[in-house]
Amino acid sequence: MEKNTFIGELETLVQHEDALSVSREVNELKTRFEDYILEEERKEQVAQLEAQERGETYEPKDFKPLKEAFYDVFNVYKERRKGVIESKNAEESENLRRKKFLLNKLQDVIQNEENIGAAFGTYKEIHDEWKKIGNIPREKREEIQKEYSRLLELFFYNMKIYRELKDHDLKRNYQLKAEIVQQLEELKNVTSIKDLEVALKRLQNEWEEIGPVTNEDWEGLKNRYWETVRSLYEKVTNYYDERRTSLQENLNKKKELLQEVTAFVTESIEADSVKAWEDATEKLLKFQENWKAIGFGPRKENEEIWTSFRAQSDIFFEKKKAFYATIQDKYAVVADAKRKIIESAKALKESSEWKDTSEKLIRLQKEWKNVGHAGQKLEQKLWTEFRAACDSFFNARQKHFEDQDKALETNLLAKQEIIKNIEAYAPSEDKQQSLADLREFTNAFNAVGKVPMKEKDAVYHAYKSAIDQHYSKLKLEAGEKEKVMFEARLETLKGSPDAGKLLSKERFEIRQQIDKLKSDMLQYENNLGFFAKSKGADALRKEVESKINASKAKIEALIKKLKQIPNE
Repeated sequence: MEKNTFIGELETLVQHEDALSVSREVNELKTRFEDYILEEERKEQVAQLEAQERGETYEPKDFKPLKEAFYDVFNVYKERRKGVIESKNAEESENLRRKKFLLNKLQDVIQNEENIGAAFGTYKEIHDEWKKIGNIPREKREEIQKEYSRLLELFFYNMKIYRELKDHDLKRNYQLKAEIVQQLEELKNVTSIKDLEVALKRLQNEWEEIGPVTNEDWEGLKNRYWETVRSLYEKVTNYYDERRTSLQENLNKKKELLQEVTAFVTESIEADSVKAWEDATEKLLKFQENWKAIGFGPRKENEEIWTSFRAQSDIFFEKKKAFYATIQDKYAVVADAKRKIIESAKALKESSEWKDTSEKLIRLQKEWKNVGHAGQKLEQKLWTEFRAACDSFFNARQKHFEDQDKALETNLLAKQEIIKNIEAYAPSEDKQQSLADLREFTNAFNAVGKVPMKEKDAVYHAYKSAIDQHYSKLKLEAGEKEKVMFEARLETLKGSPDAGKLLSKERFEIRQQIDKLKSDMLQYENNLGFFAKSKGADALRKEVESKINASKAKIEALIKKLKQIPNE
């Protein structure tokens, strides 16, 4: 199919009057178009690879304009279809709302209308309106229709037996009141008094709203009801008696705490240092937290004792305020100490001993915090001067390391150039020459210095992929290949930014293999002791001995590898 045929066919479908009716065709066309693009892009990739193998330059076709043109038309259809669906959904939702309203109205007639003539009149209005309403959401159709049928059945049933049900009101009232009594009895197990009181009141109101019962049932039911109600009110009364006891205990605790606070405030207000006042403030706040944690006491006494407690806090903070008004001279001492710190910082700001000077300035910053506050008038001014000296050094340090970063960028370019040379390298027919060339690439890569941290993993993986590809193509004998590939692997690992970690991992894995082989050998040797001397046992013994010898050979080979790893 011509590529533009897709767009033409899609434009035809988009112009269809009923957007929903062609939804399937549009989706199928979109799938065919996407399959076509995938196949064409695949062909381009194959052509490009073939050109590369021939050493030719190949410019792949760009399918982006075609895809954009197709999806521009497709998006127009999507918007149009979306609008149709939204309109249809809105209409069906409104129809669903109207039908639910009619269901509620019919439900109300069934439950509340006692006049049969009025009930039938309302039913006819509902039925006529129901037939006029259009479609509702598909997933709700069965549910709504079933509910309508159920209510109609219930309506006609109720109309038929209404008079009969009325004759049974007295018995029904008895049943309802018996259920009330049952629920009241179950309230004895409720632990929350608040919930119990609410439920008790509700059930008593329901009891009063239920009509009369037959005379022969009334006396026993009434006695059972009042007996249960009285026991519940007794439970509520006992709870509040206990609660009053708890409130009194809280009051006693608060009285004891008030005495402690009073003694503490009397002693604390004689403090003569900022630190002493701050420590005392922290302790007073702890007293306040303990006060809140105790809980309420009896309402009247609770207000009185709280007033006394708050008065002690007010005395403390008034004395603290007066003390701070007298410490301006102390602020001057702090200011002098901070000026000395500033001079020390200025003496260091031109230093190029980045590590030591950084530590010294950090110690000065900690000393600055420990000296204390120099007062609102001087603190900010002194801090600005001190910070400027610190910033001067740290900005110079930052520039120094930025210059180092430029050197890392130079190394990055050098390593990327080596990777390009590896990728472009054509192996020689002489295997030994090819191996020597690959080792030379590895030595050159490892000789280049560090690269930026964010690039180190990507550069290493690109290098490893390029060098591994050449090694894998060398036509080596099995034993020679294993030796060469292991040596190449070690050289490659050395070029990784995580060389130490990767080489340690290599050692660990080889040791694990050795331990596993030794364990297998021990098991084989144990098994030899179980073989009896017989023709069949001799065959098994030879097989096990062969496995032992094979394991020993593998262990020797692994030990040789282990010795090749640096630092081993």
